This record gives sequence, C-alpha cells and structure tokens, in this order.
Amino acid sequence: MVQRQLPNPAELLELMKFKKPELDGRKRRLDAALTIYDLRTIAKRRTPKAAFDYTDGAAEGELSLARARQAFADVEFHPGILKPAPTVDTSVEILGGPSALPFGIAPTGFTRLMQTEGETAGAGAAAAAGIPFTLSTLGTTSIEGVKAANPNGRNWFQLYVMRDREISYELTRRAAAAGFDTLQFTVDTPVAGARLRDKRNGFSIPPQLTLGTIINAIPRPWWWYDFLTTPKLEFASLSTTGGTVGELLDAAMDPTISYDDLAVIRDLWPGKIVIKGVQNVEDSVRLKDAGVDGIVLSNHGGRQLDRAPIPFRLLPHVRKAVGDDFTVMVDTGIMNGADIVASVALGADFTLIGRAYLYGLMAGGRQGVDRTIAILRTEIERTMRLLGVSTLAELEPKHVTQLARLVPVAEGAAESVVR
Repeated sequence: MVQRQLPNPAELLELMKFKKPELDGRKRRLDAALTIYDLRTIAKRRTPKAAFDYTDGAAEGELSLARARQAFADVEFHPGILKPAPTVDTSVEILGGPSALPFGIAPTGFTRLMQTEGETAGAGAAAAAGIPFTLSTLGTTSIEGVKAANPNGRNWFQLYVMRDREISYELTRRAAAAGFDTLQFTVDTPVAGARLRDKRNGFSIPPQLTLGTIINAIPRPWWWYDFLTTPKLEFASLSTTGGTVGELLDAAMDPTISYDDLAVIRDLWPGKIVIKGVQNVEDSVRLKDAGVDGIVLSNHGGRQLDRAPIPFRLLPHVRKAVGDDFTVMVDTGIMNGADIVASVALGADFTLIGRAYLYGLMAGGRQGVDRTIAILRTEIERTMRLLGVSTLAELEPKHVTQLARLVPVAEGAAESVVR
C-alpha cells in the first residue's frame, strides 16, 4: 500500500521555479532555436516565399542538395572510450591565417534580399566569432562595406569571370586593395542552373509587386518595411538589374571560362587563391599541379547541375589523390556541427556554410547569424568530446564510416542489366 500525505507547501515551493520572461521577441525566438533546422523554420515563417525559396531551393529536382544532406545523415561515428576530452580546441590554421572554428561563411548572392542587414550581419558575426567571411561577386554590399563591417577579421572574395573581363579584373584589384586575403575563383557557373522555384514564384531582381507577392506579404509586414525603408540594393559587380536570377547570371557569366582566365587572375591577385566548384579527382590533381593554394569541393549547393557529385562523398578520394600538403575545403549540405566534424575527419582542412548562415540571417538578422555560429560551435565541441578527441588534428578517417545508400553500379553489373 502506497503511503500518502498532504503536500508540504515548503517542498512545493522548491519545485516551482519560474523563469523570468524574455521581453525581447527576437532574442526569445532565437534562444528557442536549438538546431539549424529550427532557424530554417523561423526563417520560413518570417520571410516572403519568393525570397525564402531563392535561399532554400536548388536546381531542377533538387536532388543534389537532398543527396548532399543525406550523405551527412548517413554517417556513423566511432568514438574512442576512456579518452577524456574535458576541453576541446576548435581552432585551425587555414590559407595562411587563423580561424577559431573549422568553418567560415560561404559567398551568397543577393543577400540583403533575404534580410536587410545582409552581408554586414554576416561579416560582423564572422568577426566576432573569429572566422572568415566570404563576399560574393553578386553580393549586395560593396567590398569596402564588408571591410568596414569586418575591419580586423579575415575577409575572402568570391570571383565570377564575367563576359566583360574588365569587371572581374577591377573587382579583383578592389578586393586586394581592401585587404581581402583569399580569392575564391568559382568555376561551376558557366551558365545558370534551372532554379525552378524561382521561375514558379516569378522571382526577379529587384522583387516585383504582384497580387501573389502582396498576399504573401500581408503576414510579413516587417520584411517589406525593412526592404522599402533601407538603402537601395547595391551589387558588388552588376550596375543594372532586372529579370530573374537565371537571366542575370546568363547575361553576366561567360561559358568560355578556362585555365587561361585562371592564369590572368592569378597574376592580378597577391594573396591566396582557391578554386571553388571542383567536382572530380582529376581536376583536383590538375589544379594542385597548376599551383593554386587550394580547392573547394562544391556543387554550388545543388543550385547548378542537378545530380552532381556529392562533395562529402568525393572528399576522401580527393584527399588521397592530392596528398596531405594541399588545402581541400568542402561545402554543400552542412546543417550540423557533426557534419563539419565528419568532414575534417575524412580529410577536409576547412568547411563553408551557406544556407545555414542565411537561415539565421532571415530568422533574426545579425543576432540570427550569431545564433547559427553558436549552434554549430556547440555541436562541434560536443561531437568532439563524445568522440574522445581534444583537437581537430586528432580526427581521422577511423572516426567515420560513410554508410552506403547511393552505390555506383559496377561496370560488369551494368552490362548484365543491359543484356
């Protein structure tokens, strides 16, 4: 028989702990976000559909993006036991300088369309966290504006080769003059990918007011207030706008980009140069032999060629081919600090986050980007401790198994199917 008694009021008071209410709505919603996917949910709620879909979407059937994220989900970690890691060091030396974390902010275009603080928020948050920030050629803050937002931190510049080569050359000179230390020469965008969400939404630069956009804007007046009451969008390279993103890219980019263009830019650029958009082992080796400082394994976040190679899957093969003395970075699909830890374990020197940063930006401006970085930092540190490693250098391939899901059909098996 259970013995019962009247509750003791003193004991009840010990159980009743009331949390002081947070009156700052932005801080309250950001504090409630425990994962990048939580930030995505907030971003979707607060951002007009066309702008959110431009960020969230990818090319055609969006298979490349889905597969990249699934590849990180299909990771099995192998922790070591009785290897205490009470403190962990997440810092890394990358491309001649320090980073407090093994990731930086990737270049993103039209960023102020997602949230009016745009690249200024990203650069400021990167400065506070001690990580690099990358400005896109199609960014909506000038090179000099990013430098002002991150005067003492590491700024990188992502360069497209334009049809009018002099535009690209002048941007290169400006970034060098502003003290940007690394150039990301991007090679995966000779033409625009088929970003079907944008076409279905009628998304254009600048946004056009239609009956659909007006209806969609009604529950999101703060976005339109910010957009209409802040300075006109300024692009790092394009002096005119008008049309869909695909039309703007096709008008600006040049499908004849080649190694000759790389040689010209290499002569103009005094700092480190990495090639962004590498998608096979052969090109990785060739670029190393060409004397670049590193590569970024990337399929442009799945926004260009759908069904493209998965960078994370490609990573260990590239590392084996180029050796340990060549900088290899990876992006596309990173949504968790554990994704970053797995990448480092399989040979990445560094990683870049794009959408994860933009979800935070849309969720809460600069504070949202700070929250993105804080979430990833916590996940990295926790994963390292659980694996029993204290430094990034201790991470090895033995800590990770990539579980098989998409397995190439063997040549012999393919022939038998045909027969």
